[in-house]
Amino acid sequence: MIDKICLLLTVVGGLNWGLVGAFKFDLLTFLFGFAPIIVTVLQIVVGLAACYTAYAYYNK
Repeated sequence: MIDKICLLLTVVGGLNWGLVGAFKFDLLTFLFGFAPIIVTVLQIVVGLAACYTAYAYYNK
């Protein structure tokens, strides 16, 4: 279950970076800009999910 959640968060993070690169549009800031701490926490969670996903992929 945690593998699927982390993979989903990694994909969402990648899509967000794609939006930032292509259109200078940060979805997290758009949705949660009223509370910058939430944006920061979500970015950290997505980063940790990406690390976990990479670790799980290479250790199977």
